[in-house]
Amino acid sequence: MPVIKHLDGVCHVYIDSHADPEKALNVAVNAKTQRYGTCNTMETLLVDGEIADDILPLLATAFAEKEVELRGCERTRSIIDVVEAVEADWEAEYLGPILAVRVVDGLDGAIKHINRYSSQHTDSIITENFTRARRFLTEVDSSSVMVNTSTRFADGFEYGLGAEIGISTDKIHARGPVGLEGLTSQKYVVFGDGHIRT
Repeated sequence: MPVIKHLDGVCHVYIDSHADPEKALNVAVNAKTQRYGTCNTMETLLVDGEIADDILPLLATAFAEKEVELRGCERTRSIIDVVEAVEADWEAEYLGPILAVRVVDGLDGAIKHINRYSSQHTDSIITENFTRARRFLTEVDSSSVMVNTSTRFADGFEYGLGAEIGISTDKIHARGPVGLEGLTSQKYVVFGDGHIRT
């Protein structure tokens, strides 16, 4: 029996090496701080190792201004001074001003991490590379996948569905933001006058 469940929102933003730094900074800060207690808030930030030395200090400053505690992997901690992340941080839905940060080996590393730890709710890539964006959209198995935008847009009202019932991470029968229409089923009624199919 199909069940629509509205569960964890372990959402990711991946900053690709082909990202516009200003855009990446704005999106990441918004995805985490626009509102903490929602299922579409970013809980893990992934950064491509090629640009980590340049962008992580900027991100750390921006998040410090918003009083967000960062918990980082070993590579992250070699660049910025943050709390050590433990395994549980990669699966955490903090619903507060805490953010897990991991430096990954390119798009492959990001996709591997997301498909392992994501709740299949919403994940976003920040990149100016169309080919990488398309690959992310194809290979990340989440109900909402995004390019160059905040995960905070994963919302039934924002998607034009009216009042949102919830966001389904299942694949049957509804997936993603669910409005009233998503809870209904179809019934086909056919009137005939002796019609036959040949």
